[in-house]
Amino acid sequence: MREAMETALQDRTAAPAELTVTWEEVCRYLDSLAARGRRRETIQVYRPKLEAFYHFLPEDKRVAADTLELWRAALLREGYSPGTANTEEEIQPELSRTEYLRLLATARNLGRERTYLMVKVFALTGIRVSELNRVTVRAVEEGRVLTACDGRAQYVLIPACLRKELTVYLRRVGITAGPVFVTRSGRPMRRTQVSGEIRTLCRDARVDGDKSNPRCLRRLYQVTQERIRDSVQILAEQAHERMLEEEQLTVGWEQGS
Repeated sequence: MREAMETALQDRTAAPAELTVTWEEVCRYLDSLAARGRRRETIQVYRPKLEAFYHFLPEDKRVAADTLELWRAALLREGYSPGTANTEEEIQPELSRTEYLRLLATARNLGRERTYLMVKVFALTGIRVSELNRVTVRAVEEGRVLTACDGRAQYVLIPACLRKELTVYLRRVGITAGPVFVTRSGRPMRRTQVSGEIRTLCRDARVDGDKSNPRCLRRLYQVTQERIRDSVQILAEQAHERMLEEEQLTVGWEQGS
């Protein structure tokens, strides 16, 4: 949210200690997102957060130097987790599918099989970087990874194409048990090592550094799933409408006249 509000206010020519925000300015900022190529899903995330922040402001709608910190504290008091409250301050940049494919092609061309597979794991399963060590030999054999979502254990399926590549990789490097992604000494990779490899790959693939992290790959998975669900919903609604039209032609009131 901090990034969103600061960007929304960038067009102001004056820079006093306090600024007054109007709803028209918020709407203009949201409209500018579409013009800059942001996805519809991203704008839908921004809108309720900006609206909630706008209503949080005092009656005169003035933003002071400490307003955003007060807003974050209010969210925490209302029961939001620190992680959720922090997302009000920062919106993660979006990785396009074209950029994702460029990462895979670059990793393949440079012979970085482990990094290639890590990128795919995050983008095709949506797991967090803290859950990467749960991608074990057994998980690959079973075709699913046990994760924890909102404190609840659940299984995430490993797509068949990825499972096949992981199986070939395990056979090639001689890993027979434990985590798939390990160091040369056989130890599970640390978060910093994982992030470092992906950051280096993004640099070599000429992908924006702001997107060079597992979170962006996970978000790509989420956006892809949302788009697929939306498409399925649209098809279902269209099929339902066609069915109703056919029934209307048969038993509609006017048909019996």
